[in-house]
Amino acid sequence: MAENEQQQSQSLDNIPEELPILPLFNVVLFPKMVLPLIVMQQDSIQLIDEAMSRDRLVGAVVSRQNEPQSEYGPQDLYEVGCSAVILKMAKTEENNAQILLQGIGRFRVQKYTETTPYFKARVEHVHVDETRDKEIEAMMSNLVSQYQKVVQLSSSLSDEMGSMAKSLEEPGTLADMVTSTIDSDTKEKQEVLEIFDVKQRLHKVTQLVSYQIDILEIGNKIQSQVKGDMEQQQREYYLRQQLKAIQQELGEMDESGSEVEEYRNRLYEKNLPEEAHKEAERELNRLARMHPSSAEYTVALTYLDWMTALPWNELTPDNLELESAEKVLENDHYGLEKAKRRILEYLAVLTLNPEIKGPILCLVGPPGVGKTSLGHSIARSLGRKFVRIALGGIRDEAEIRGHRRTYVGAMPGRIIQGIRRAGSKNPVFMLDEIDKVGADFRGDPSSALLEVLDPEQNYSFTDHYLDVAFDLSKVMFITTANILDTIPPALRDRMEVLRLSGYTQEEKVKIATRFLIPRQRKAHGLKAGNIQITNGAVKHLISGYTREAGLRNLEREIANICRGVATRIAKKETDFVKVGVKEVREYLGPVQYSYEEIKKRVSTPGVVMGLAWTEAGGDVLFVEATAMKGTGKLTLTGQLGDVMKESANAALSYIRTNARTLKIDEGIFDKTDLHVHVPAGAVPKDGPSAGVTLLTAIASLLTNTPTSKNLAMTGEITLRGQVMPVGGIKEKVLAAHRAGIKSIILPKFNEKDMEDVPQNIKDEIEFHFVDKMRQVLRIALGK
Repeated sequence: MAENEQQQSQSLDNIPEELPILPLFNVVLFPKMVLPLIVMQQDSIQLIDEAMSRDRLVGAVVSRQNEPQSEYGPQDLYEVGCSAVILKMAKTEENNAQILLQGIGRFRVQKYTETTPYFKARVEHVHVDETRDKEIEAMMSNLVSQYQKVVQLSSSLSDEMGSMAKSLEEPGTLADMVTSTIDSDTKEKQEVLEIFDVKQRLHKVTQLVSYQIDILEIGNKIQSQVKGDMEQQQREYYLRQQLKAIQQELGEMDESGSEVEEYRNRLYEKNLPEEAHKEAERELNRLARMHPSSAEYTVALTYLDWMTALPWNELTPDNLELESAEKVLENDHYGLEKAKRRILEYLAVLTLNPEIKGPILCLVGPPGVGKTSLGHSIARSLGRKFVRIALGGIRDEAEIRGHRRTYVGAMPGRIIQGIRRAGSKNPVFMLDEIDKVGADFRGDPSSALLEVLDPEQNYSFTDHYLDVAFDLSKVMFITTANILDTIPPALRDRMEVLRLSGYTQEEKVKIATRFLIPRQRKAHGLKAGNIQITNGAVKHLISGYTREAGLRNLEREIANICRGVATRIAKKETDFVKVGVKEVREYLGPVQYSYEEIKKRVSTPGVVMGLAWTEAGGDVLFVEATAMKGTGKLTLTGQLGDVMKESANAALSYIRTNARTLKIDEGIFDKTDLHVHVPAGAVPKDGPSAGVTLLTAIASLLTNTPTSKNLAMTGEITLRGQVMPVGGIKEKVLAAHRAGIKSIILPKFNEKDMEDVPQNIKDEIEFHFVDKMRQVLRIALGK
């Protein structure tokens, strides 16, 4: 060892203290190591030429830059380098220099003495103590063992490198040799060069080698996996080719092989989401292994049909021109301003944010007001496909979610079926009559609809049949209902409710003129020159032959007239018929409804006209009360519900409490039985809104005071005589207007609901807003 140190010391002592500095890029030279280089910088080539003409000694210092720069200074070089001797030098045709350097020893740059034409620096040579002790020997043995693992794992190192490392006796030289051959970063190798203490250097190099082993082991593991996958794919390909050959010999190739290839091509063209593609591929591989006569073959074929037919990525471009969409809505429907405004708002937002999720709208209103046809118009205005499914009477959850493929004849649910019919993933999807969904032992369809109608969940709707997620977030769902009470609260909470109230007489006249009459005229083969129905006749139809919030019966009666006219024209009795008020009776018979006859009933004390709200819209309700000798018993008839019976009892209690104020004999209650009846007796009735009417009827009877025949009322009452708010105000007011009522008593709290009532009706009816029953009795009875 001492001899080696003396040899190193002498060699370092023979090196001058000023050396020409050769910058190195992305490579580090260590003492006693040999490094081949190609030098392209002209200043470095000049340095090499002059060194070759003298002592061939240079100082190799690593640059902090990764690539040669046109200009660089001493600050771009590290402070510690390696003195070296040029063993060989040759020039290339491109005037570059190829050299072979051998490191001699470490040095530290003291000061740069020259910077042109190349760097020269005064250096301090570092003498390294190579003395070995037990700890150093243990560290050397461990490093050699680790390095041999690197040689085994790395394809770029030969086995001789491990033997060479084992033969080295100098610890510093071993550390330098290992560092120079492993695949470490230039910065890390420079750190090893700058460590002068042998123990610290061995420790640092051992860390680098351990990290290198981890990297190589992971790389080899990945390589083995890739190789294994490739071998598996080659094996499957070989077996599949053999299977094809066997099937061809058996004459089965044309029957199933072509179908498999067809579906494989369709899957490739569809560009399914990853999860769906994986499931379809798995089913396709099963299909390829089945015989066509197998029962499972048809099941797999049907499943792949559905997977390749669904519009996974197909979108219908939206019509974002607001004026065009508004024109479509106006042409198709008269009125319904709130619904139209909401659709145009959605279009406006869609213009600004194309990624917005589709809204979930619920159109609530009586039959015949245009809920379903409005869905068609919305689709037309947006330029989207329209799909409608009827939910009325559905009781099986599988109708929504589909059946699992284990069942015979399994199919996807109605949602996925509708999407397939539409051929795009963003249609207008109408769920009709959602308030009439049932439930039984087969499940609750309304619970399955919770996911469908939730924008936070329906982006990954999973049908039981498909068993993969389908994105419904782009679908615009529109539901329809007559009432909200039967819709579960959780489902109702997911929908934006838009109420479509009944039409006024003026609106019905305009709708009949613009839409219903032309449609029925065309349906019955009539031309504009064959029939004319006057506005007076239409009004007479509305008031005398229909009693509804919507338009279905009106259109039905218009159809009856058109059939009668078509019969006369077919018999060649005439070519043109003008239908006025008088002619209506010829085609439809006598008037069906006469509100004037009905209103005469209130001229008797104890009969009061109320207003009710039903699924068919608003209606006029009569409450009749009569008294007879008895013991103070109250009888209620007319199929009244519990809430309505309680309202009658509360009304009687209020009257008995305030009998003296109302000038009623208090003794009459003990010797008189009261009977309250609400026609029609075959129709069930319930709700608190008849409380005001019930109380007024009893008070009218006991005071022997009739109410005005043009007065109607609605409102809930309390025992203390407070009048509470009720619902369905617009529908009730429209019903009163149809009946020719001129005065209405409403709860004061419902005054805000009058905004929805057309102005022409407000002008024709006198409204009394009250919060106490004393006000009601004063208006109705003068008490």
